[in-house]
Amino acid sequence: MRILAIMQGQYGRRIVDNIGKRAPANWAVASIQVAHHLPAIIDDPDEFLTGDVPQADLVLGLGESVGAAQLLPEVVKRSGARAAVAAIDNTAWLPTGLKNQIKNELAGMGVASAFPKTFCTLTETTCGFRRFSEPYNDETIAAFARLFGRPRMRITVDPTNRTLTKVEVVRGAPCGSTQYTAERLVGLTADEAAVKSGLICHHYPCLASMAKEQIDTALFDTLMHISGYVMQEEVEKEVRPFMEPARYFTPGERVETREPGGN
Repeated sequence: MRILAIMQGQYGRRIVDNIGKRAPANWAVASIQVAHHLPAIIDDPDEFLTGDVPQADLVLGLGESVGAAQLLPEVVKRSGARAAVAAIDNTAWLPTGLKNQIKNELAGMGVASAFPKTFCTLTETTCGFRRFSEPYNDETIAAFARLFGRPRMRITVDPTNRTLTKVEVVRGAPCGSTQYTAERLVGLTADEAAVKSGLICHHYPCLASMAKEQIDTALFDTLMHISGYVMQEEVEKEVRPFMEPARYFTPGERVETREPGGN
């Protein structure tokens, strides 16, 4: 697969470097560095896209401004790509209205697209967190998402002391935080791992926005916290059989024990 990324700064550079480091040997990863300061409205993309644009199968939008986001369709056109993924780790860089505009423009070009909010929510069929999840149907994006997207781990736990002895990354977040977290989970108990994994991910550090916003009808939170929730959900799913059952105390009655996740 030929991947071409549009980036402006550290946020995009870290993702490109991680993908280049962990992608299969037969993948090619290239990038375009656009100006840090772009106007809010791009009238003429030629003014800001100088030089040749590499040919690609998939374009990644990793800009840090609305101006960079507006360059995505033109880069897709010049690269010959048939699919695009524009990450939304900061809504100020890609507001909903602009996202819909770009999505419609790409569709008119016959180009499939996905807009994961956050990038670490991307799977082979959907992107987005919980009720905000949106489906897509494209094999090129799915091939990328099998390796980069929503964290997926294979965790080995010693049943005698409920301690994590091995954590394998099956699919890592595009920024590299999953590998960082996996290395630091070994040696923790199942109960500790489920709670601490999201915090470890944040300390990578996560570069998603810390501005609170309405994620869906039931959640008002920051995108950085979404990345932590995603990580915690994955780890808890793996270690749940080894977690100590939660204990509930009813005044004047006996202590009740419930299995994790039970009602």
